[in-house]
Amino acid sequence: MHKSMSQEAVTSLHDLSAHDLLAGFRARQFSPSEVLEDVLSHIALWEPHIKALYAFDPDGARATAKASTERWQKGEPMGTLDGVPATIKDNIATKGVPVPLGAASVKLVPATADAPPAARLREAGAVIFSKTTMPDYGMLSSGLSSFHPLTRNPWDLTKNPGGSSAGAGAAAAAGYGPLHLGTDIGGSVRLPSCWCGLVGLKPSFGRVPVDPPYVGRVAGPMIRTVDDAALMMSVLSRPDRRDGMSLPPNDINWKALEKTIRKLRIGLMLDPGTGQALEKEVREVAVKAAKAFEAAGAVVTEVPGILTREMLDGLDDFWRARMWDDLSRLSESERAKALPYIVQWAERGAKLSGVDVVRGFNATMAIRSAAAKLFCDLDYVISPVSPVVNFAAERASPINDPAKPFEHIAYTVPWNMAENPAVSINGGFGAQGFPIGVQIVGRRFDDLGVLGMAKAFEGLRGPQKPWPAPPVK
Repeated sequence: MHKSMSQEAVTSLHDLSAHDLLAGFRARQFSPSEVLEDVLSHIALWEPHIKALYAFDPDGARATAKASTERWQKGEPMGTLDGVPATIKDNIATKGVPVPLGAASVKLVPATADAPPAARLREAGAVIFSKTTMPDYGMLSSGLSSFHPLTRNPWDLTKNPGGSSAGAGAAAAAGYGPLHLGTDIGGSVRLPSCWCGLVGLKPSFGRVPVDPPYVGRVAGPMIRTVDDAALMMSVLSRPDRRDGMSLPPNDINWKALEKTIRKLRIGLMLDPGTGQALEKEVREVAVKAAKAFEAAGAVVTEVPGILTREMLDGLDDFWRARMWDDLSRLSESERAKALPYIVQWAERGAKLSGVDVVRGFNATMAIRSAAAKLFCDLDYVISPVSPVVNFAAERASPINDPAKPFEHIAYTVPWNMAENPAVSINGGFGAQGFPIGVQIVGRRFDDLGVLGMAKAFEGLRGPQKPWPAPPVK
């Protein structure tokens, strides 16, 4: 047990933030090897219950941590994150490790190189000890997968951690070290962050280079504190020429998180325009967050949602066709290995016309246009992340119906298509003690401002409940 630099209470090494770990390394209070061993011991208590990890490599991590320990002993750290434990989602390639995309139907071929986010973390000295789980092809907001074991939520093992960055969410909430990397094409960083009590940033599209890039797809941090999110972004946002859709390199001062709330124009979006009905407990947490900003001097007005039924159905058609393109290339026996829910959902894509699919894709442009108009008169938008407090671990989605797959992403998916930065941050807890997230959305490219708003909210919200403890045998 060691004393955290930012807390009065004694905190275990695995629970320390990246900032506190780095300060401890610098002060020679403990070493990267000691931290890793504490994380590994903690994982041994949790992992049989939550199944968050894929390609877990403790021995490789020990070698990396040992090298980092030697560098710190010489006072010569190699980068911003030297010695800090980290995990990376299954679908972000790491050299030598197959990328199953959560699906038993995918051939297991070792990746030839680190994808950009993995490369940046490794260059910065992070100790990457494991990949994390995800559902089939990343097309579910769930910990259900045909390849990985079922991933569960540390706050309540009967509940879903969300997805598609399921393992990252569960690992961060359980205390598998401070740094966890997810991806998000419709809410896959923010939804598990909401349901796991985390800070999860979906950056502006292109801010973090990825490979392969795709419309709306971003990689972002899933961690416990805003400061660690900013620290991780200072590394992840470095350029990589493999992503032809990435933003120009930008000298953002990721440490400049102090933000004046007074006179900011904030929209409170309680109705996204379509999708699943908003549960009362979630609504109350979002309203309380808006009132906290209003009390701090912001001008808060309720605003209507920008998503229509036609837009959400269009995205559904587009994604079904895209998924069927992948599945149709497999033999029947290979395809049968994927989750039946995913196959059933995608099969309708085969029946769509070219016009249907183009019309679906054009929903992305309509969403972009509506978001741009909304932000003409607003600095930020506050909303729920998910319409529901939680759902059962075994379900593919809250509704669990492949005919209605995306009713729960109406608050999150617009910002992928419009390319705005959006963060999920814990806003409170339901009656049963389950975390409920609040989403803060900013204008395109205002990633720093969104993190600044989240940092301000951390102060307005006050301390959270203690993180969940491993089940007692």
